[in-house]
Amino acid sequence: MPFSHEFDPTSLREYDIRGIVGRTLSRDDAFAIGRCFGTVVARAGGTTTAVGYDGRLSSPGMADGLSQGLRASGIEVVNIGRGPTPMLYYAATVMKTGGAIMVTGSHNPPDYNGFKIMLGCKPFFGPQIQQIGQMARDGDVVPEAAAAARTVDVADEYVKRLLSDWDGGTRRLKVVWDNGNGSAGDVLADLVAALPGDHTVLNGAIDGTFPAHHPDPTVPANLVQLIHEVQARDADIGIAFDGDADRIGLVDNTGTIMFGDQLMVLLARDVLKTHPGATIIADVKASQVLFDEIARAGGKPLMWKTGHSLIKSKMAETGCPLAGEMSGHIFFADKWYGFDDALYAAVRTLGILARSDQPLSGLRLALPQVVNTPELRFDCDDVRKFKVIEEVAARLRQDGATVSETDGVRVLTDDGWWLLRASNTQAVLVARAEAKTAAGLETLKAALVRQLAASGLAAPDFSGSHAGH
Repeated sequence: MPFSHEFDPTSLREYDIRGIVGRTLSRDDAFAIGRCFGTVVARAGGTTTAVGYDGRLSSPGMADGLSQGLRASGIEVVNIGRGPTPMLYYAATVMKTGGAIMVTGSHNPPDYNGFKIMLGCKPFFGPQIQQIGQMARDGDVVPEAAAAARTVDVADEYVKRLLSDWDGGTRRLKVVWDNGNGSAGDVLADLVAALPGDHTVLNGAIDGTFPAHHPDPTVPANLVQLIHEVQARDADIGIAFDGDADRIGLVDNTGTIMFGDQLMVLLARDVLKTHPGATIIADVKASQVLFDEIARAGGKPLMWKTGHSLIKSKMAETGCPLAGEMSGHIFFADKWYGFDDALYAAVRTLGILARSDQPLSGLRLALPQVVNTPELRFDCDDVRKFKVIEEVAARLRQDGATVSETDGVRVLTDDGWWLLRASNTQAVLVARAEAKTAAGLETLKAALVRQLAASGLAAPDFSGSHAGH
């Protein structure tokens, strides 16, 4: 019987395939992804695909359906088993598999799941994901075959490789980790057992129901437990991961959250010591402080589009040794492989701190202090959101404003900057503003609100604007 399959259109996203299990995503979808992506790999001359999965209750079944689809396309499946997404990236990179697919719902609620895909060592996203949908609809697949599967345990090797780049000094750190019951739990236990210092792991057990809190370290409410433990234990640092450990969250020794762009300042200064003049990439949501500090440290700051696949592609194109996003995706090509890995970013961060004679709070407070809004996300129709950006950009150009249109509009003024962009993954607009003073922030917010009003949109909820970042 010829193969044909129709996906729920909402599941084929910009950076991955994702949906609600039993509603917009099923095991049949998993098989179809395997069948179609297996065809892509085969046509590219590949013969193998690495498969891993996270700790969600639906993940083993999804991984099995996916593997069956790959094997039916003549592609040998290399099962990496349960673990963090970067461990799969690592396995695919060192084993040079033709492709790699991670079954993970990342930081989404427990009833979600999804697939993060690599073709060779490159991210597979955007039009390529839409191509999977078209291939499934048309039954455009290689003739059915029956390839083999084998299981490879790379966890020990991965942990050894993480540890091999430990470059800390003599300072013995007290560290609290929050695994958030995510898929890094087993690997993290092995990592902290071998790292110097005094380590405490919270929510280390992998549990797809996420009983302690939601595994998204960019949301301050999810860091409350970590903050409490850091303060109670008088720790030097708190480190949190999202559900599949490709994003990192940090808390300093006072229990204050350090955002992705603040961490990037520390990492960039360190990397630029051995790569003077190198390009360092950050996304359009990052603080101006980060771009200024990269330049001050002798680097070339490059502002790029938000999205882990887009950043990885730009890194490869520019030969950049380090990149990062506000969301906590940190990408090292210095000594590492260019993919986002929260465990690796943690090892490098701890190394910097162990070589420093200052507390983490001292490093944070030494940065230029600014006031900003959090990331503001507000509903806007999937088609309308792009039109709004076009309208705002046209008005700003007419006004002679200083604008970067790398990803949406980022407007630079004497007070600071504001950003408005369309999300690639949801029917929302994303806004942010940052200023040197509270009064300046109000001016920027007013400018943003005026532009939204001119396009017929209400002002977002600005509550939660904060100082010190």
